[in-house]
Amino acid sequence: MKPAPFSYHRPESVDDALAMLANLEDAKILAGGQSLMAMMNFRYLAPEHIIDINRIPELTEIREEGDGIRFGAMVRQRDALDSPMVQARCPLLIEALENVGHIQTRNRGTVGGSLSHLDPSAEMPAVFSALDATLHVGSARGTRDIPIADWSLGYMMPNLEPDELLVGITAPCWPKDHGYAFLEMARRHGDFAMAGAGALMTLNSDGTIARVAVALTGVDTGPVRLHDAEIALIGQLPSEAVFAAAAKSAETVAGIDDVHASAAYRQRLAVVYARRALIKAHDRTLQGRA
Repeated sequence: MKPAPFSYHRPESVDDALAMLANLEDAKILAGGQSLMAMMNFRYLAPEHIIDINRIPELTEIREEGDGIRFGAMVRQRDALDSPMVQARCPLLIEALENVGHIQTRNRGTVGGSLSHLDPSAEMPAVFSALDATLHVGSARGTRDIPIADWSLGYMMPNLEPDELLVGITAPCWPKDHGYAFLEMARRHGDFAMAGAGALMTLNSDGTIARVAVALTGVDTGPVRLHDAEIALIGQLPSEAVFAAAAKSAETVAGIDDVHASAAYRQRLAVVYARRALIKAHDRTLQGRA
């Protein structure tokens, strides 16, 4: 099938794009197009206007900002993967991006596009949840900074008004010696994950856990932080038994029940992958100290 007729617009600045969003009825943003074009081809979506933001250079920057990294919403996933800054300071994102689709997908797909589409099984929302990122949103009315914890309002429903555009994401960086891991279960490499987990960890001088973050994807309508597991792990001496006990908190996530997997199966996968991610993140903290 082909998309229904629409009017095409190509702004060359953020202000132009925001003005179009304010004045055009039934408009959709075209970023990488990896999800939008497929949905339009199947007539799942039939917007009257498409606003193509691919020609806005200020949305493609990756730069250091304070103790973190700021990503423009139009940063290609491949550019993030190839960035020495991201590789050095945010390796969790690198490991997650290697699971996103295939090379062709990552060449066009954008960091902001994945967050705005908010597929329950997407990797980017879980990564930025673990990092406690802040999302920067603009409109002709002004700007908003939204904590990642407040980003998902439901199934594929980001915290965006119809006239708003995600323009950037700021992700705080963890210390250089932190451990990290991102693991997921998919039927084939490049498929959406049925469940996955990302973990970050630092240790105290005595080897106990100083700080930890665990986020899940594919299990609920949005990314899930395992706050109970994180609280339980602080101050603990790491061991597989300790990690297994903490990971069991994933059983309390409601779970998605669909044609691909039952909610119970996804919950079980979440427990397994949270435990594995914690173990791998801890192993990497030890490697960093060696």
